[in-house]
Amino acid sequence: MSEKKKKINYSSAWVEAKNLIWNARWRLFIGSVLMLVSRLAGMVLPASTKYIGDEVFVNRRYELLKWIALAIGISSLIQALTSFALSQILGVAAQRAITDMRKRVQQRIERLPISYFDSTQSGQLISRIMNDAEGIRNLVGTGLGQILGSVVTAAIAVVVLFYINWQLTAATIVVLAAFGGVLAYAFKKLRPIFRERNVINAEVTGRLSESLGGIRIVKAYTAEKREELSFARGAHRLFRNIAKSLTGVSAVSAFSSLVIGAISVVMILIGGSAVENGTMSLGDFLMYISFTFLLALPIVELTSIGTQITDAFAGLDRIREVMEMDTEDEEDANRQPLPSVQGTISFENVGFEYEKHVPVLKNVSFYSEAGATTALVGSSGSGKSTILSLVLNFIQPNTGKIKIDGKDLQQVKLRDYRRHLGVVLQDNFLFDGTVLDNIRFSNPEASFEEIKEVCRVANADEFIEKFPESYNTIVGERGVKLSGGQRQRIAIARALLANPRILILDEATSSLDSESEALIQEGLNRLRQGRTTFVIAHRLSTIRSADQILVVEAGEIRERGTHEELIAKNGRYKQLYDKQYSFEQNLFVNPGEDFTSKKTDAMAQTKL
Repeated sequence: MSEKKKKINYSSAWVEAKNLIWNARWRLFIGSVLMLVSRLAGMVLPASTKYIGDEVFVNRRYELLKWIALAIGISSLIQALTSFALSQILGVAAQRAITDMRKRVQQRIERLPISYFDSTQSGQLISRIMNDAEGIRNLVGTGLGQILGSVVTAAIAVVVLFYINWQLTAATIVVLAAFGGVLAYAFKKLRPIFRERNVINAEVTGRLSESLGGIRIVKAYTAEKREELSFARGAHRLFRNIAKSLTGVSAVSAFSSLVIGAISVVMILIGGSAVENGTMSLGDFLMYISFTFLLALPIVELTSIGTQITDAFAGLDRIREVMEMDTEDEEDANRQPLPSVQGTISFENVGFEYEKHVPVLKNVSFYSEAGATTALVGSSGSGKSTILSLVLNFIQPNTGKIKIDGKDLQQVKLRDYRRHLGVVLQDNFLFDGTVLDNIRFSNPEASFEEIKEVCRVANADEFIEKFPESYNTIVGERGVKLSGGQRQRIAIARALLANPRILILDEATSSLDSESEALIQEGLNRLRQGRTTFVIAHRLSTIRSADQILVVEAGEIRERGTHEELIAKNGRYKQLYDKQYSFEQNLFVNPGEDFTSKKTDAMAQTKL
């Protein structure tokens, strides 16, 4: 809720605004010149009213009509041409600036730490990239040009009006000054409303994105109505905000009309008396009326543009918040390069906390030789996945050190280190593209023959080549058109294609049927060969073949050793092993029972 009440930081937003304006300075300059030409051409018509009134009708010089009409026609043509040129010059500048801004924000967000993504909805991030940048069209598009044109038009109009009748103009200025005061107050009230709209819109978009992404869960639990209500609440919050802002803008517009009416009353009373007394000619009065409306029009424009500029600054303020966040590779320029990796990983008294004073890992120390497999076992919440996140450098230790080939992981370039990593997770993410694109994601330069080879090793070729489109088969969003086992084998092929020195396997075979699990296990065994591997798994074959097993409980390593050594100790590992062994034996004794459901029940009780 605090974000909703937060005021726009104009000093921060102005930094972004200045950069945008400076980058588009030449287009803005040309646009401003064209805007001035257009506005000056627009003054021909109101200025001609004096000559029509005094010379044509009073002095009966009707031959001037054709010249006046010609002047008005030429000025209208100039206005049309400059308006078209403005839309091309400033419109293109605005779209280029929006595109560049979206690219910058997306680039920044992609490089933020994992913790930011864990605490922020993807829909909100999409809103920041796409929607917040949209408002800057009013800074580098026609907005600033209109402000300049409106100010110049109003200034010229005021000079002309003072020249015609200073008393009447002084009275008009008093009315306009009151309007300016009300306008400033209105903008002060409207600014936080516009900022809040961006926040609400991001929240609603985020929730909608989650709902659509989890549509199978929604349908499975007949939660459509709940999602409807959740979206309706967000949509109504957005509606109330928009209604409030519309009310404010409408009130300002209505007051603008009232001001114009008040000026008209003053003008008729004072100006009419001046014509009656002979201090103003009919032409002067007609010209005064025309220039009065020429003065009022820019004021109404400024009201609208001011609202748009406020909206733009609200978006820039939110963008600036993202741009000021530290990226995870912020310090890479000052770190040591890591051109090659052998794969030796060591933890030295590592401690980690997600929340202050709530330790997740406590003085964890271990050593993993290059090419060796380290298995992590323990109950849920013991800290196994946190250790893997530290190896991936998604998070950094609060205390202690993690070393890669003897070098402090925090002292080497992050991007260099991650180039040597491969990951296969329990629920691997696939992009909505072809099988080929998803496998090639880890190595875009790989040849088709290399891709076919890794698919053979991962046992993925046998189902891929059965598809009508083979490797060009579309997998759907998050790989929804494939089975769980097929997604896992594609993930293994993707990891193989990266040819990593360090491999992370986080429960890569859980929740699968026995046939798929056997095929995937075979692919994983091939994948592990010659690579430093960290694995969380429940399969005994994986655990038994590990070079070392770490038993993690309550954030500490309670036991370590090979399978045989830990069985001999008759400790916590032996307890976990016995439960898992009896479970697997039971599967073969009662083969008619459902494998997946039994496996799920057993996994709820114990995990290796």
